Amino acid sequence: MSNLPPLASVRVFEAAARLENFTAAGQELGMTQAAVSYQVKLLEERLGVSLFHRAGRKVQLTERGRSLAPVIIRAFDEMRQGFAALAGEDSSVLTISCTNSFANLWLAPRIGGFQMRQPGLAVRISSSDALVDFARDGIDVAIRGGKGEWPGLDARLLSHNRLAPLCSPAFLAANGPLADARALLALPRLSPNDIWWYEWFADMGVEVDASVIPPSIALDSQVMEGRAAIAGQGIAILNTYLWKAEIEAGLLVEAVPSDVIEIRAYWVVNPHHARNTPKVKAFRDWISAEFAAEIAKDPEGRFLPRG
Repeated sequence: MSNLPPLASVRVFEAAARLENFTAAGQELGMTQAAVSYQVKLLEERLGVSLFHRAGRKVQLTERGRSLAPVIIRAFDEMRQGFAALAGEDSSVLTISCTNSFANLWLAPRIGGFQMRQPGLAVRISSSDALVDFARDGIDVAIRGGKGEWPGLDARLLSHNRLAPLCSPAFLAANGPLADARALLALPRLSPNDIWWYEWFADMGVEVDASVIPPSIALDSQVMEGRAAIAGQGIAILNTYLWKAEIEAGLLVEAVPSDVIEIRAYWVVNPHHARNTPKVKAFRDWISAEFAAEIAKDPEGRFLPRG
């Protein structure tokens, strides 16, 4: 192909591929969903290939689209980086994105150790359970849960996660002993529609009928669920590593013994173009070393399974 496709269509494809959502891409670009779809169609006709599968309101990259997306996303990331540098963006500020639970239970108590190693670097933690856009939200590096597959991003595995139903010793004494996993269905479970409950029960060979779950307490973060469990309000399905201190202190106990590994894992993620940026590299190396040290302290995988 001697000429590039229209850059307007390429720009729309980059946003749509990065977000895998035409509506979200339109919101980011200030366009309607129909306009996004039209620009993508123009690009597909120009290239002679399908870039997205369309099923109702949902879209998914085709194999051709998935091979093209990282190249285009990386090119736009590099342009954004270039313009940011031209505008004098401060390279001495590192912005980290992670979930509220990870920020409160793991990162906040440890981030001082990183900053002591990097005294000239200011650190900003942006905690949100929503999936952020690096370029739009000004994020340098993120901690994400998933399978490590994000177009245009480099992902380094930190750890697999063990799930367990945890409660206070007093709650277990009042309601136990519990014969098996099925016994939990008759007890107060915090946020019983949490996907982790379904993963845990499925791994334990228990089928859960979502239509017969009784009214219960629903909380929107692992932090609140853990605190409620410590207070004796019910059983919470939690990441054992994030609650290691409370388990070792006897504030939380496993309602039923199990060894269930979450489908997703923790990854440290950054845009491909920023992989060698000093501040990103420093944080990525630091957090990887922190998790490696914790894994070495837990050879049996009680809190950090090998996967």
